[in-house]
Amino acid sequence: MMNKLLKSALTTFAVLSLLGFSLAITPLQARAEMSELTVERAFGIAYLPLMLMERDKLVEKHARAAGIPDLKVTWVTFGSGSALNDALLSGSLQIAVGGTPSLITLWSKTRGGMGVRGIASMSAIPMYLNSSNPAVKTIADFTEKDKIALPGVKISVHAVTLEMAAAKMWGPANYAKLDPQTVTLSHPEGMAAMLSGISEITAHFTSPPYQNEELKKPGIHRVLSSYDVLGGQHSFSVAWTTAKFHDQNPKLYKAFLDALQESIAMIANDKQDAARGYLQISKDKISQAEVVQLLDEPDIAFTTTPQRTMQYADFMYSVHTIPLKPNSWKDLFFPEIQGAPGS
Repeated sequence: MMNKLLKSALTTFAVLSLLGFSLAITPLQARAEMSELTVERAFGIAYLPLMLMERDKLVEKHARAAGIPDLKVTWVTFGSGSALNDALLSGSLQIAVGGTPSLITLWSKTRGGMGVRGIASMSAIPMYLNSSNPAVKTIADFTEKDKIALPGVKISVHAVTLEMAAAKMWGPANYAKLDPQTVTLSHPEGMAAMLSGISEITAHFTSPPYQNEELKKPGIHRVLSSYDVLGGQHSFSVAWTTAKFHDQNPKLYKAFLDALQESIAMIANDKQDAARGYLQISKDKISQAEVVQLLDEPDIAFTTTPQRTMQYADFMYSVHTIPLKPNSWKDLFFPEIQGAPGS
């Protein structure tokens, strides 16, 4: 009798244990992926893949195929890098876009915490430093009277690239020599200042189509290209997110990456349609033919493969902008893109 009671008790305990274990894991297994996604989108040709994703609802398309039928995607633009980072870290923004140095900075700051890493590159585009001062042939010709507009003092890809150029010109100890002459302006604002001819801004470090529009005006010339500074083609715009979003939303994460790859293929297959999409979303006051001309430039490429990211990381570590250097470009990106021939 005692043996039967003991056996019954053990059986009941086992059943309850299994039930308890099942109840414990059910919430994790049943957790639904997010039904709303907020993505940042910035200015310029570099962000064309995102514009096509917005126009054609490509993320929603791939989300439906993955079993997320009613995804709502909101596209936003931030006025500053600090506001962008705050939104990402607070969870009100899931996917951020910007220059490689911004990703490297966030990766370094969030190691062991939020775990920000890159999703993929989006574009490889040269940035031009243009000037309206005829005396400026190289950056060595700038004087204290010259003001250089760029989208973010000290933190933008333009600012870091200018510091790299200064380090090459005057030595690593003088990498920040031109920092006091830089002024934060958005690309459209910087172009407007340059074209006005009455602003204190005599130089603008920018990207297409703004740099190309500036060079159409007599008296404005190119001082350098970022490809000169880095020794070749480099990633300009990259997308990144937190480890929490990546880990808890694998289907949605993949839907975004698949949509990005589809939009890049669309650009390659039909530049006329891509140009229409750019103008529809950006509202830039240039012609479709001018956009197509930019897309035909051999220096401009759209690719998910990260390029020359470690050159930025090595420099930023050498000047103590970041306290920790990645061992490889793969440290900076989530596994899904690590099979690419990155650098």
